[in-house]
Amino acid sequence: MAPPRPPYVCINCRLFGRRPFSSSTRRADLIRPATAPKPTPDIKHIRQNPELYSKNCVDRNYPAHAEYPLKIQQLTDEARRLDQDLKTPRARIKELEKAIAKVASAANNDTSTELASLRAEATRLKDDSNNMTTRKTTCTDEIHRLALSLPNLSSTHTPIGADPTLINYINFDPESPPTWVTHPDPKRSHVTIGTNLGLLDFTSSAITTGWGWYFLTNEGALLEQALVQYALSVARRHGWKAVSPPSLVYSYIAEACGFQPRDQHNEQQIWSIEQNEKDKSKPQRSLAGTAEIPLAAMHAGRDIPATQLPLRLVGPSRCYRAEAGSRGVDTKGLYRVHEFTKVEMFAWADNLPDSTATTAKPTTTSDDLFAELLSIQTEILTALNLPARVLEMPTSDLGASASRKRDIEVLFPSRLRAGDLESGWGEVTSASICTDYQSRRLGTRVRGGAAKESRFPHTVNGTAMAVPRVLAAILENGWDAEKGVVVVPEVLRGFMGGMEVIGGQ
Repeated sequence: MAPPRPPYVCINCRLFGRRPFSSSTRRADLIRPATAPKPTPDIKHIRQNPELYSKNCVDRNYPAHAEYPLKIQQLTDEARRLDQDLKTPRARIKELEKAIAKVASAANNDTSTELASLRAEATRLKDDSNNMTTRKTTCTDEIHRLALSLPNLSSTHTPIGADPTLINYINFDPESPPTWVTHPDPKRSHVTIGTNLGLLDFTSSAITTGWGWYFLTNEGALLEQALVQYALSVARRHGWKAVSPPSLVYSYIAEACGFQPRDQHNEQQIWSIEQNEKDKSKPQRSLAGTAEIPLAAMHAGRDIPATQLPLRLVGPSRCYRAEAGSRGVDTKGLYRVHEFTKVEMFAWADNLPDSTATTAKPTTTSDDLFAELLSIQTEILTALNLPARVLEMPTSDLGASASRKRDIEVLFPSRLRAGDLESGWGEVTSASICTDYQSRRLGTRVRGGAAKESRFPHTVNGTAMAVPRVLAAILENGWDAEKGVVVVPEVLRGFMGGMEVIGGQ
């Protein structure tokens, strides 16, 4: 068990804007294109398990949402009463229409008063009926909105609270740590190393773009490409198909994936593209905070044949983050940046009903894919010789869509404070199971296979390579102070023309 520590902030929060959000941050006026699929939250399950969903909101740090399940129940009851109450006026209106037609056909002075009375009653009943219909529609829309605002249900594997659970270490023995752990060197920083070796240029980027951007230069630029190519090669060797996704998406796509324009403190998380006045009526677009968003949308509004599952994709992309918050240790250098290169893995798994899954031949589940993601991440970091640890993340750290999440943190010399090993860890990868949260909101279904009915597939996602942080970790962990060089991990040398070290010339 990892020792207690301050509330955890994950890389998805710092870099990708995936934090709890209040319903007020959901933009009801978000314009959706004609091709946008209709989201289908599992309202029935929420109605049947209000206490479960309410407790889940509290556990997930969504206290304002805890009352939503009960509201959904109440609104559902009201909608049902209205539906029942509408039967009487509708039946009476039909009777009146027949009576009006019969009286009108007589058309004499004796019937004029009766006709006026019948029409007045019909008008009143139609007004009452329209009012009840409008209220019923309002109830239904609010049920839908509240259901979509709820976070995903947490996995039974997820620790409740704010503390993660330590699973294992990679390339690190806490009983025998590197010498720089017990004797921290403030000069062993990727900012100092990268600047002195001509790999990083923050001065120029401050002039061209501002704080939070950077230039990778010389071997630094080569190292970025090597990391991308290495991550792709490992994922492809495991059967993941390469995709080069767009970095611009419809804003509703980002929201459907659990990424919100603003977080629970109303701080901007995702950049929206400003539209000309003449285009204000067109669907909004946003810069993707991670390739997970466009990859998830590749099958939005479409059916996936069961025979094609599991479907595994890996894609490199530029990612954009409207970083908020004060500057500090986590904002120095490459730790918190607005734009970065990342290789993302995304997959769909079949979601068979329990009755079918027990009789059908074994299928690859989201749990299987989750384990596969972690295996690939572990393989990559092991080969890069980076000291790391794997954590099962707690409920308070999960974003809206995740049911379960594991992070891998690397030990950064520059983050270490004397006598405090805990301070040195910094997250470099994350892997999540999102069950059917995203597929329900994107209208992705599975058809065929062992079950006759269509169903919403489960999605999983994980970082293969978050370049800035891994690059920073390599500079710091691979630094040889005596020779004044950074040792290039052996698995990257083939992508860098056989280069073994950076510097020393």
